[in-house]
Amino acid sequence: QVQLVESGGGLVLAGGSLRLSCAASGRTFSTYTCGWFRQAPGKEREFVAAISRSGGYTYYADSVKGRFTISRDNAKNTVYLQMNSLKPEDTTVYYCAAGSGGIYASVPNSYEYWGQGTQVTVSS
Repeated sequence: QVQLVESGGGLVLAGGSLRLSCAASGRTFSTYTCGWFRQAPGKEREFVAAISRSGGYTYYADSVKGRFTISRDNAKNTVYLQMNSLKPEDTTVYYCAAGSGGIYASVPNSYEYWGQGTQVTVSS
């Protein structure tokens, strides 16, 4: 069992940066692929980025490629999402996830564990 807790969301001006963190409980964190998703009200959950168990491989949605960076520190049981050049359309709730799928797991069903979400608001 893995419990995930996100932090780092907030309000930022367009063009600014935020770093989201996701702290995981459990000794088996390093055995899971981790991902970030986002979901706006009334819309489906959207894939943002994923990172392999070791952190050596990453995968991004086209909408964030070149602006967002996913990383992890298995010693700290934490996965991060560095978000730069933020746009108003990035405004939504961001969720951390962990699962047994591969690095290209970009659908929510590939992940078994989810955090509660953290709100990111980008003002123009």
